[in-house]
Amino acid sequence: MFNKRYVNPWTVILAILSLVGLGAWVYQLANGLIATGMRNVVSWGLYITLFMFFVGLSAGGLIVSSSATVFNIKQFKPVAKPAVLLSSTCIIVATLLIFVDLGRPDRFLNLVFHPQFNSPLIWDVIVIGIYLVTSLVYLYSMTREEPNLKNIKVLSAIALPVAILVHSVTAWIFGLQIARPTWHSALMAPLFVASALDSGLALLLLVLIGLNQFTSFKVDKKLISTLGGLLAVFIAVDVYFVFSEILTALYPGEEQLMGYLTLMLSGSLAPFFWGEIILGAVVPFLILVVPKNRLKSSLMLLASGLVVVGVLFKRIWLLFSSLLLPLIGLAPGVTLGAYQMPETFGQAATPGIWATVGSYAPTWVELAIVVGVCAFGALIFTVGTYFFLTPVQTAEALPKQGGAVSAT
Repeated sequence: MFNKRYVNPWTVILAILSLVGLGAWVYQLANGLIATGMRNVVSWGLYITLFMFFVGLSAGGLIVSSSATVFNIKQFKPVAKPAVLLSSTCIIVATLLIFVDLGRPDRFLNLVFHPQFNSPLIWDVIVIGIYLVTSLVYLYSMTREEPNLKNIKVLSAIALPVAILVHSVTAWIFGLQIARPTWHSALMAPLFVASALDSGLALLLLVLIGLNQFTSFKVDKKLISTLGGLLAVFIAVDVYFVFSEILTALYPGEEQLMGYLTLMLSGSLAPFFWGEIILGAVVPFLILVVPKNRLKSSLMLLASGLVVVGVLFKRIWLLFSSLLLPLIGLAPGVTLGAYQMPETFGQAATPGIWATVGSYAPTWVELAIVVGVCAFGALIFTVGTYFFLTPVQTAEALPKQGGAVSAT
């Protein structure tokens, strides 16, 4: 039944932004991917960057929620429901970003009818499909009036490895490309999973604090403090993996690889790399490692927000570090996929169509689509809180409920 509380300034703004994004996507479909900033050298851009980002956000949230049941961590159970709702929303957003990245979305059917099972891309399609269905069924099972404990335990046992696998398979799309030096690494999957854990938990903390502030769903500050301490551990693990990867690549001083590392450490990608290390790791870790800081909502918001931004920076430098330098470094370079028609018949094409170094900046079309997709995800989550996080299911109420509800 329609409820007037669904219509408020926040949901109206999100709906408008979603429609703007839809309009921009229609424009992109009509004009092709030339409307974006992507070209032959840099063929992946903002869409794939955010796809990796949201897959991680989703996996991190589901790992936290399913662990509460699989490992019987009772103190985490009150936040399992918003965690699953957040996880489901993020994987929907990630899936939409894949579709907008396709210049011809109908070509997705090629993967369905003509799959190449030796390709990591088809692995990702399969795992994301399983993950999306698992998340939605898990959410439905947890939010029924009388949750079935046995079903929830089974789904939790499935959701946990699938959440880890979905980010691992996404990582293998990059890590198995031997021609891309900064991607080809056995540590790529652990790096992705570590980032998923800290970014997913950080986003969950932001959401929980927001729910405490603006809704009837309440979470005890001690639980938020405990999750903050866990986030500090995840940050340390993530930094360790990054350090190990960079040291292994940097120490031998291999000429070809040093060009890519220079982009990250002191070149055009340096603001994102050092931004992740300093703003996204060092600063939040120093905040969260002090127990009394974790009891302050303002500091928790700051630390968690910095972690989310830091992981987004990581996705940026990770993606573009292997794309900005073409694999073939010979003159005249790689064509950008567009050129100016000569004024006189027979005149040579404009030399500026070639590039030996890639560059990328998102266009207004990409930005509008991304804002629309993210707004649509926020709208899904907002409406979901109205349906699934009712006053009788607050965190304080859970210990007083029967066993079936407390298992959520």
